[in-house]
Amino acid sequence: MQTTFTEEQLKDPAIQRANEILRSCVHCGFCTATCPTYQVLGDELDSPRGRIYLIKDMLENERVPDEKTVRHIDRCLSCLACMTTCPSGVHYMHLVDHARDYIEQNYKRPFSDRALRWILAQILPYPTRFRWALLGAKLGRPFRFLMPDARLRAMLDMAPKHIPPVSRNDDPQSFVSKGPRKKRVALMTGCAQKALNTDINDATIRLLTRLGCEVVVAKGAGCCGALTHHMGKTGDSHKAAQANIKAWTAEMDGGGLDAIVINTSGCGTTVKDYGHMFRNDPLAEDAARVADIAMDVSELLMLLDLPEGTNQNLTVAYHAACSLQHGQQIKTHPKTLLKKAGFTVLEPADSHLCCGSAGTYNLMQPEISGQLKQRKVKTLEAKKPDMIAAGNIGCMMQIGSGTDIPVLHTVELLDWATGGPKPRALQPGDGAQIPILR
Repeated sequence: MQTTFTEEQLKDPAIQRANEILRSCVHCGFCTATCPTYQVLGDELDSPRGRIYLIKDMLENERVPDEKTVRHIDRCLSCLACMTTCPSGVHYMHLVDHARDYIEQNYKRPFSDRALRWILAQILPYPTRFRWALLGAKLGRPFRFLMPDARLRAMLDMAPKHIPPVSRNDDPQSFVSKGPRKKRVALMTGCAQKALNTDINDATIRLLTRLGCEVVVAKGAGCCGALTHHMGKTGDSHKAAQANIKAWTAEMDGGGLDAIVINTSGCGTTVKDYGHMFRNDPLAEDAARVADIAMDVSELLMLLDLPEGTNQNLTVAYHAACSLQHGQQIKTHPKTLLKKAGFTVLEPADSHLCCGSAGTYNLMQPEISGQLKQRKVKTLEAKKPDMIAAGNIGCMMQIGSGTDIPVLHTVELLDWATGGPKPRALQPGDGAQIPILR
């Protein structure tokens, strides 16, 4: 793609990067075949190619974003299926992230949009605040019919029937390995996940210590910054990321770390991109060090001696989270591990398409998100599995809200198969319609 940025514009590192990405696009349109919003809406401007044209025009002309441009960019899930499909290697993620930052700085949204985004940015990354918000939403759910905005109704729908108690395993501390220590790793405990489902981190700690890892929860680490990063709130996202970088480098320079293990794939995609996010920052070197040893939990487990399991006589439909299969290009590890543990693994049709969760997308674009959820649930239920496994809390919530089939994190099943307790989502009376939310 030909670009016409001026020499003055190209002095901005963000514009330099955007220029590189735009020039790599050859208009082939392969991305439209795997773009979920294009599949649902059929609008060229709701495809990666269409959005690239809009972003190019906006950045080259340094114009104030118009409502049309903002609407189509807001509809992007950042599922990154286009990056998997693209034969030219267009790094769409960096381009759309920059576009969102530009929009945040130069476009005044309607008051309701600004208020909703502010609320989400002030609540979701903070587990205690999020717990209180979930309690408020639970109390407000009977009045859902009074809410005029579909986005507010979606926020009420997020409220679980039972909010799980705080897990003290998420506090800063170290867990010794069972037997000889093979690795010392830091576990990213996250933010929203700690409020919604404490079983995931608990299972991860049990599993890793059983396989010979000392697991550290670093003091000062918290939200990865992804939720605000994808809203264009770069200041907020970088502040969260900086806290993690400092916390983890302190451990790296102290007791040492072999890996920073992440069990929420949306967070993993962002942490692995810290090197790019901070490339022009004084923290650039430390950010790159952190990104270099960041691993999805499935990557780490492939390096450890997971025992062969006996046949569990249970079928698992595996949902591939977009942030894992497209963002991190991890496609086979979770399925390999589940099979090794003794489960029969099934894969649904169109497994490359997003479930519609996508961070805060299901709250800000509930109609499109709902259509994608119905598609995903239909393909998963068609396999008639005993349970559904995924590697991302957002996907688990999204799918769990649309099916009676238990939805679990991959590590919960692996922990159970190697000596851990039976997951609560599989225990009578603890599942119901949204098993992970208890």
